[in-house]
Amino acid sequence: IFHILMIGFYFFAIYMGQEDEDNIPTVRIMKYSELGPPPSINNEIPPQVAVSGPVVKPTVGVPVPVPDASVSPEQTLASQEEMSNVAGPTITEGTGGGIQITKDIKIEQEADDNPDMDKFVAVEKLPEIVVQAKPVYPDLAIRANLEGRVWVKILVSKEGKPKKAVVVKSDAEIFNQSAIDAAMKYAFTPALQNHKPVAVWVVVPFKFELRGN
Repeated sequence: IFHILMIGFYFFAIYMGQEDEDNIPTVRIMKYSELGPPPSINNEIPPQVAVSGPVVKPTVGVPVPVPDASVSPEQTLASQEEMSNVAGPTITEGTGGGIQITKDIKIEQEADDNPDMDKFVAVEKLPEIVVQAKPVYPDLAIRANLEGRVWVKILVSKEGKPKKAVVVKSDAEIFNQSAIDAAMKYAFTPALQNHKPVAVWVVVPFKFELRGN
């Protein structure tokens, strides 16, 4: 019996040893060259940070509490379709806060004190001669028995005084300066435009005759 127990114990020990060997994990020894490249750090997806923008308060549609007494029981709210059919105000570019002036404003321009000699100026009343000066007969023309006429254009100011004199036509140049000197000694009543004095050009002829000298 003892021998039988010893034999049974021996086989039991062998059986238990085989189960322990089966449960031992298998370890594989690899060389460094057999290992693959390490995983890239760049492939890692960085965590996304949620950034919240500033909260903008709505400009319309915010209910405002009002007392019950100020609410009309018959008041109704317009639908979105009705509101879209309402034409908005028309905005036009301009100055003065968009105010349009429809009244015609008559702007009177001040008359030029020195109008161009060839420019036509419409007046209600032409200048009239008040003081007339007689031209001096040149001595050389007297000795040469010369006669002639000179037409001088005079710029009459608002005060009726000559401001400038220009010869526009002459029979003999010898009489020109004498005619200009006489023209600058004239005096006039001023021309009137819209009941206001204005400066205009007038033509004055000067006649040189020996008999009337």
